[in-house]
Amino acid sequence: MKIYSHWSGVPASEWFWPSFTAQEIACRGTGKVGIDPEAMDKLQALRDRLGVPVILNSAYRSPEHNAAVGGASDSLHMQGKAFDVSMVNHDPDSFEVVAREVGFTGFGFYPRANFMHIDTGAPRDWGTRWPEDHAATRFSEVPKVAERPGADRVVKGLAAALAGVLAAAPAFVESLGKLDPLAQVVAIGGGVLLAGALAYLVRDRLRKWLR
Repeated sequence: MKIYSHWSGVPASEWFWPSFTAQEIACRGTGKVGIDPEAMDKLQALRDRLGVPVILNSAYRSPEHNAAVGGASDSLHMQGKAFDVSMVNHDPDSFEVVAREVGFTGFGFYPRANFMHIDTGAPRDWGTRWPEDHAATRFSEVPKVAERPGADRVVKGLAAALAGVLAAAPAFVESLGKLDPLAQVVAIGGGVLLAGALAYLVRDRLRKWLR
């Protein structure tokens, strides 16, 4: 594995995985990036086989960040061999089958958080698989999105925007507690209206883009 002090320092000549960027693989806490070519080759093969974007919640983790988030002391994330993949645009069962076919051997199932851990370590499974009646995302439009130029960028951009909204939620709730009751009602009402307007805008834009 080759480690760079920051993802921005990875030379373009050493990046061979077109569906991903060094920033996506980098440690979320430090910006460092560790590259295991074999694992990255499998990740790209998985993306190619699936035909839709693979959204990473976590990839490489520096030892200090891994400790900060409570990761296992021997986590393969620190070796660049593990990826936590959001299931927002995948059927977990089908995703697992394809991931095994391209060579991933370690699987962790996190249905409540809606992501799957995959790695190239020793064959093993843990966690509880999605229930048989899970409301898996089977968007009929996803293949069409995959055929559009820049599809990965668009889907991952929407996921990043959603993550930003969720990250800001605690601060918003905390600020509400400092307001008087009438101001709280006004703030909550405004937030609901804004969220509805944004949802409508995103839906409208996607429908037009998918035509």
